[in-house]
Amino acid sequence: MNGDVDTNGNGNGNGNGNRNGGSPERSRSRTDSHRRGGLYRLGTNQSNASIFVDEDVEMAHDELYSGPMAESLPTSVSAFNHFRSRANSTASFSFYRPEDEEEYEYETEEGGEDEREELLIPARGRTHADDVDEIPFEHDAEDEQDSSDLERQAPPNDYVLRRPSTHSRTGSVHSRLLRRDSALSGGSAYGASRFSQKLHMTNEDLYIAIAGFRTSTAGYFAYITICIATLGLGWLLFRWLPRWHVKLVGKKSSLRDCSWVVLENQWNEMSILDIDSKPYGRVLSSVFGAPGKLDAYMLDEDQDPILTHLRMLNYRYVRFYFHPLKDKFFICNGWKDPSWSDVRAVRAGIDSEEKTHRDVVFGKNLIDIENKPIFRLLVDEVFHPFYVFQIASLILWSVDEYYYYAVAIFLMSFGSIVTTLIETRSTMKRLREISRFVCDVRVLRNGFWRYMSSGDLVPGDIYEVSDPNLGQFPADSLLLSGDCIVNESMLTGESVPVSKTPATDDTLHVLDLSASTVSSEVARHFLFCGTKIIRARRPQDDHDEEAVALAMVVRTGFNTTKGSLVRSMLFPKPSGFKFYRDSFRYISVMACVAMVGFIASFVNFIRLHMAWHLIIVRALDLITIVVPPALPATLTIGTNFALSRLKAKKIFCISPQRVNVGGKIDLMCFDKTGTLTEEGLDILGVRVVSRSTNKFSDTLTDPDAFVPNQDHGSGVVGSDDTQKAALYTMATCHSLRSVDGELIGDPLDLKMFEFTRWSFEELNAGGGGADDEEQGTLHPSVARPPPTTKSQTDGAEHDAEDDVPFELGVLKSFEFVSQLRRASVIVRTFGQQSGDIYVKGAPECMREICRPESFPIDYDEQLSHYTHKGYRVIGCATKHIKKLSWVKAQKMKREVVESDLDFVGFIIFENKLKDVTATVLKELLDSNIGTVMVTGDNILTAISVARECGMISKTAHCFIPRFAEGHSRDPNARLEWESTDNHIYQLDPATLLPLPAPADGDASLPYDISNLRNYSIAVSGDVFRWVVDFAPTEVMQRMLVTGKVFARMSPDEKHELVEKMQSIGYCCGFCGDGANDCGALKAADVGISLSEAEASVAAPFTSRVFDIRCVPEVIREGRAALVTSFSCFKYMSLYSAIQFTSVSFLYASASNLGDFQFLFIDLALILPIAIFMSWAGPFPELSRKRPTADLVSRKVLTPLLGQICICILVQTIVFVTVREQPWFIPPKINPGKVNIKNSENTVLFLTSCLEYILAGVVLNAGRPFRQGALQNWPFVATIAITLAITAHMILGPAHWLKHLMQLTHVAWNFRLFMLALGVLYFTLAWVGEHYVFQRLARVIGRTKQALTKKPKNRKEYKLIQERMLF
Repeated sequence: MNGDVDTNGNGNGNGNGNRNGGSPERSRSRTDSHRRGGLYRLGTNQSNASIFVDEDVEMAHDELYSGPMAESLPTSVSAFNHFRSRANSTASFSFYRPEDEEEYEYETEEGGEDEREELLIPARGRTHADDVDEIPFEHDAEDEQDSSDLERQAPPNDYVLRRPSTHSRTGSVHSRLLRRDSALSGGSAYGASRFSQKLHMTNEDLYIAIAGFRTSTAGYFAYITICIATLGLGWLLFRWLPRWHVKLVGKKSSLRDCSWVVLENQWNEMSILDIDSKPYGRVLSSVFGAPGKLDAYMLDEDQDPILTHLRMLNYRYVRFYFHPLKDKFFICNGWKDPSWSDVRAVRAGIDSEEKTHRDVVFGKNLIDIENKPIFRLLVDEVFHPFYVFQIASLILWSVDEYYYYAVAIFLMSFGSIVTTLIETRSTMKRLREISRFVCDVRVLRNGFWRYMSSGDLVPGDIYEVSDPNLGQFPADSLLLSGDCIVNESMLTGESVPVSKTPATDDTLHVLDLSASTVSSEVARHFLFCGTKIIRARRPQDDHDEEAVALAMVVRTGFNTTKGSLVRSMLFPKPSGFKFYRDSFRYISVMACVAMVGFIASFVNFIRLHMAWHLIIVRALDLITIVVPPALPATLTIGTNFALSRLKAKKIFCISPQRVNVGGKIDLMCFDKTGTLTEEGLDILGVRVVSRSTNKFSDTLTDPDAFVPNQDHGSGVVGSDDTQKAALYTMATCHSLRSVDGELIGDPLDLKMFEFTRWSFEELNAGGGGADDEEQGTLHPSVARPPPTTKSQTDGAEHDAEDDVPFELGVLKSFEFVSQLRRASVIVRTFGQQSGDIYVKGAPECMREICRPESFPIDYDEQLSHYTHKGYRVIGCATKHIKKLSWVKAQKMKREVVESDLDFVGFIIFENKLKDVTATVLKELLDSNIGTVMVTGDNILTAISVARECGMISKTAHCFIPRFAEGHSRDPNARLEWESTDNHIYQLDPATLLPLPAPADGDASLPYDISNLRNYSIAVSGDVFRWVVDFAPTEVMQRMLVTGKVFARMSPDEKHELVEKMQSIGYCCGFCGDGANDCGALKAADVGISLSEAEASVAAPFTSRVFDIRCVPEVIREGRAALVTSFSCFKYMSLYSAIQFTSVSFLYASASNLGDFQFLFIDLALILPIAIFMSWAGPFPELSRKRPTADLVSRKVLTPLLGQICICILVQTIVFVTVREQPWFIPPKINPGKVNIKNSENTVLFLTSCLEYILAGVVLNAGRPFRQGALQNWPFVATIAITLAITAHMILGPAHWLKHLMQLTHVAWNFRLFMLALGVLYFTLAWVGEHYVFQRLARVIGRTKQALTKKPKNRKEYKLIQERMLF
């Protein structure tokens, strides 16, 4: 089987496939494949961000690469693997047949011998552990365990019952697909071979079914015979319908014995792939990893049998391997060598023999996209059904002697194909350039260091990271020695450098390469392929014998993170926008109309005794008229114009289909920092605790005031010396790194450190431990205060021994962790035996780690004051350690360091609104588009910013929840919703409606808060998680509808919030700029990234102007493009109806339109009118109503059918009238030839020309979504020129023109009559379009509703809002 029938991957699995196959509509629900049976794992809070980058790469605007470039890949900290499924994605597979559940259960209980001599030695008669998952202990038992991940263990707290929290509330799209995972041939589940299986590709969030086949000799002979007998038409048919091909040629075979497989995904995209079998002779764990405990127990004496042959297949650059014991294919991108347990042991690397075997399993370390030859691209393009239809039409027109028309259409089609090929080739070339990376790497192989190509790396290889020639990491690796600073903007979108430290034995133990989430513990040591090396240093500890920084390769090629990102660019999920699906449905209906016309014409021509060849050609020609070949192209014209206008405004789009979706946005979510507010933070000041008054001191704005006269003394910070503690916290507790003398790192840390005016030297300080024997020669990072005048003038009077500089050495640091929301350092002053701990973090976490008596009495008051005013507040705390050595510091655990601290004070940052924020938000709210803030910041700060920018009314209540009982992981917890301005105002926890204020309470309100009816709510991340997991559905939905601020949201919670909004009917957009927004940007219907970093590819839109003015621009252009697409569709449909009517009338007397008449209509009228109709830009003001996106609806079809009726009426009048004229020239019926020069032809051609032109004027959409027709000067000019030419042909054409168009004599009064008919048509069409047809559509709708008693379909969020009216 050579895989010639392949719609989504070729025979070798490297094909790009048919990205056109099906456009399922997006679901508002999502199936969580990683959550078992509706259980939510405590301790897991998975998130997603997946980005790929090169701002010079502009994706091709066609089906091949339309769609977001990346869908489901991990970042350095976390990744989403619970993506939203589309409602109409296909849940049933053609060749996957699950067995009956009950029968299956008996089979597994009876189990028999499973002899696998041909592949395994010995492993005979043993039941494999994984077959236990075939026993249906409960519904979906096996299905929940089957995935591409190998040997994963559920967390111990996996049993806790929770609501399926993410998106499966409304029922699974894959209900049938998830029932079973395997189909056996009968008999015993253990002894029988599997014919098909189902698999979930976690990184791609893709369900696939694999069915085994062998080639049937008889079937293959029949296939060849059909192809030859039909002159290739059979080959075309089987190419378009691969299921027929498989049923004819294929013979069902077990997965263990098959020679090729049919692989089908949930979108019904099918690939036929060959099985590649290679001699192997290695143990099973060398491919599938170490066996689990249950596997080892059931295999008994041979826990790791020999695999004699390795069977594999390639699909979308992913390798699947056949597991002979488990009798199914697995993705082994999570392979981990069982020997990876000791860091020092793995430094020895691997030998050449091991490298050869791993080459067989993992292949080359190359992200090498297949470079399709021109001929193959040409074949793929030309044999697309659209172009095949064009070719058939060209042949038909040539046979009918329409040579000029055929040549013109051929040249247009040829130009289109060439343009597509050039664009595809250039796109592939750019993709290959940015994805393929090869360099020389210094590798330890066979115990010797040598340079070799990075393409030869395999998992387990040890290479030198500190090699100055290495600019980026060649594979996913684990840092074993030394340290690195890397730029992971390719993954996270933030160019903030990230520090990497050497892995430990514990790191190797918890390393789970099959998980879609790289845990934060492992991420600190994990070097991602393609990320750039800013600095790499050898180990600074002289006790380490290694003189270079080392890393071990753990994943290569397309299994790396970068490889996964490239795959997701090549194979985006099908767009689910309804308009495109409905347009092809309408084309199908028109094709049925064409068949009716075909039959009628066929019968009529037989009645007129026409020649048979003429009958067939004429009848077939009618199909090309009813289904205009140019229709698909015209639908994209408006989108392309919109893209060019957006590009001029520095808004770039990588998914053209999302432009139209932007026109349907009814809710926009915004990140706060860097999106609504300025990116940079300025320090307003520091407020420390005065121990004497137990209150906050005045605001300190000058760093010199913290330590008067720079007299740091011994550096020992007493419990009362809060000013020194605050200053030393800012000087040492940060993640800054020094590269080439310049400090780089988090902008907040940088701003904080610059405020101190101190200097920072990383790891190479001269002091810091010469007096401490235990510390040896280690040189910690050192912070020094600015030089003082005293030290400069008096320094000469002191001996060198006495002139000891004041230095703070950082012995150990704990980096900021988003879950803990704090960072800490262990510091020792040079020359002192004691040490100090400094911690900074969110004020909310200070309560957990500080002694209660250290808090001032006005703590809550001051925190509320600053957060209400929109400032960002960071808390500081400290603890003194009387005796501290380097060894003791290294052994201290984080939970010990960050406990029993003394609270020091607040660092207050000022974050200003961007200039355009309030204006843009007001524009959105005025146009009935909801706005929501989603941020990781403090909830009170977020509320303050929301009020300042107008997102929340300044006079309306805002309620925030708190846990009155329990906590965020307690299903029985209880929430109380209180007003931020006066706690006596509360919401009913069951309905989220305001409760009456108690009569005895103080109802006075600050800030003139008086509006209770227009209230909103603000929710923190922990409450959001609890409501999603445990609260009643109605409460969750009401929270989503009334929520305006979602604070302290983690990246995965942002993602989940967007999908929850979509689940209740919102068309949701998201605008953000940081790494923690990437998941939400991808999940949103329209994601707009303000990031200049490469991560902007995570979103369909990227704005190079870093404020939110791009949001209304995208919505305006989206609405204009959507309305334009509808106008063009209606115009092209009307064009085909007009021409169908003209030709049908002429066919009645065996006449037809002439060659140049067709040419004039198509090229001089239809093409320029359709193009320039799309030229108009958007109306500058956003309307409160949104355009419809439903093509098959009364609003669209009623006016269209009305326009068609008017056109038919006008042509009927002129056709009947001309026959009564004394100068009428009837058509001469010639059985072998069509007569064109007759009066019927002339008047129908001229009248239809008027209809084509005036229909463009009538259907040209203007306000409220597009500019008026008069502002579209190319369109006005086109209408004027075409009307002038048509009027000239009607009133008195020149002789050459009359001869060219084959026109006959028409009396002067009838010429005026045709012009009058044109005026009549325009009047009827205009009045009908703007005043009659829409009212008629509403009447039809109300009548239908009254007859069927069915309520109108409305979006769920609107129904929820109505239920909340009070």
